[in-house]
Amino acid sequence: MADQSLLALGLTCLAGLSTGIGSLIGLSSRRFSSQFLTLSLGFSAGAMVYVSLVEILPKARLSLEPLLGLRLGYASTVLAFFAGIVLMGLVDALLPAHVPAAALHDELPPSNDDAPRRRRLLRMGVFSALAICIHNFPEGLATFLGALSNPKLGVSIAVAIAIHNIPEGLAVSAPVFFATRSRAKAFWVSFLSGLAEPVGGLAGYLMFRSFPNPLAFGLVFAAVAGVMVYVSLDELLPAAKDYGEHRLAIGSLMAGMAVMALSLVALA
Repeated sequence: MADQSLLALGLTCLAGLSTGIGSLIGLSSRRFSSQFLTLSLGFSAGAMVYVSLVEILPKARLSLEPLLGLRLGYASTVLAFFAGIVLMGLVDALLPAHVPAAALHDELPPSNDDAPRRRRLLRMGVFSALAICIHNFPEGLATFLGALSNPKLGVSIAVAIAIHNIPEGLAVSAPVFFATRSRAKAFWVSFLSGLAEPVGGLAGYLMFRSFPNPLAFGLVFAAVAGVMVYVSLDELLPAAKDYGEHRLAIGSLMAGMAVMALSLVALA
């Protein structure tokens, strides 16, 4: 159990650190590929929706039904799932985390940008980092709980989350760099926004280390599935469509589902 918990925490750290990878990709190039954003965001959305509905939600139901009975266990799973969606909707209403279109230009802005524009860009980057932090926390919890129930499932979730954390890291670092002209500041703001992922994993560890309650595990797992579906459909897929053609976004969504399905079959 201890070894599995350490593996789960390690996976959340790797998923969170991918925001730093996205930042490095953006800061190492003067041009940002809209097709890269579309493919990575759409792919990750498909992978997360598939693993949430096909793996996480059924596992939550299987955890609850022996304790509550078939009918009440099923109902509790559904209620927890939609509770996760509602919770994320409330968070999103207060602090949306859509990848900001204004943050990603084909070319770097001129070096003589005026001070008000720089301040707006810096505010956008910091605001995006804070929003992504809040969104990353339940994703870290999902990775931890997935790995705790099945290490192979945890790896699949971590990969899906890491893929979409890359463009998120780019979206945070770009406006900070445009505003400050400091690659170091842009990188560290982006990197720190990804630390919410392992913090979410640590919360899961503390929650279930001493009291491995199957009832709480099932309810939280179902709620996390709702969170992941919400983030995929409300944030990742719209952002993917914003930066590319509709068919490219949908194609990458389907590809994400297919690859996740194949990986789960191969790891079964």
